[in-house]
Amino acid sequence: MQRLDEAQRPLDVAMVVIAALSWGTIGVAVGWLYRLTETNSLSIGFLRLLLSAPVLLITARLLAGQQAFCIQSRHRWTLGLIGGAFAGYQVAYFAAIPYLGVAAAVLINICSAPIFTALLARAFLGERLRPATWLAIGGAVVGAGLLVGGAPQVESTIDLLIGTALALTAGFSYSLVVLGARLIAADYHPVVPVALSFTLGAILLLPAALSTGLVVDYPVQGWLVLIYLSIVPTAIAYALYVRGMRSVRATTAATITLLEPLGSALLAILLLGERFTTTGIVGAILLIASIAIIARK
Repeated sequence: MQRLDEAQRPLDVAMVVIAALSWGTIGVAVGWLYRLTETNSLSIGFLRLLLSAPVLLITARLLAGQQAFCIQSRHRWTLGLIGGAFAGYQVAYFAAIPYLGVAAAVLINICSAPIFTALLARAFLGERLRPATWLAIGGAVVGAGLLVGGAPQVESTIDLLIGTALALTAGFSYSLVVLGARLIAADYHPVVPVALSFTLGAILLLPAALSTGLVVDYPVQGWLVLIYLSIVPTAIAYALYVRGMRSVRATTAATITLLEPLGSALLAILLLGERFTTTGIVGAILLIASIAIIARK
């Protein structure tokens, strides 16, 4: 266990920063994929999991050794929950992007996950929430409302409601992933649950993807984006994050990972031409500030 007075090595901090920044490119990559070809969230989510699974399984084997996949029977249902939740997260997250735009979908999705996690941990794990955390949760709710109301690329109220519901569903699904991983974290290398959840998620999504019309007819640029999604912000990012956590404190890491929604929003503005009104900008700042409080608590 890391001692509180142990120095955080700059190289390890850099690894966590690189991981967070790479995760921030996921939404923009998916938004670009929608612009390249006619596709759907089930196809993108399934193909990302399918292409990621072998890389993650190999990564887990290399990092965790021969005992990587010796799963205790009492943890199988928990791993099943993590896999199912991660599959739902992929689909809901990617489906929200056409309705809200990348920046708003990513911010609501990523920033709602810690709120749901805190509330679920309070309800099922008995973790206490400090007054500052409750205040931050209220600020995040207000910030999210201002954010979606200030996204001019949203074409109608129906799109706003559908997109927000999908983004919140993604955040809730990811909170289930976090809680499930927390329950088994002490017994496995951190990459093992990730590798298994991606593999199980791909299996679970296959019937739904086939029944709705699995899209595999992508241009070369589209396949390059899918391969990028499967390797860089997945296998490489998780490996860097886990390695960086050797000396990086949890509070520092939680704060650094706020670079993910910030990076996504900036990339969406710079590369996809998305814009926010003043109200939306205020909402985004309030949302990120609230999540920063929750992360540090």
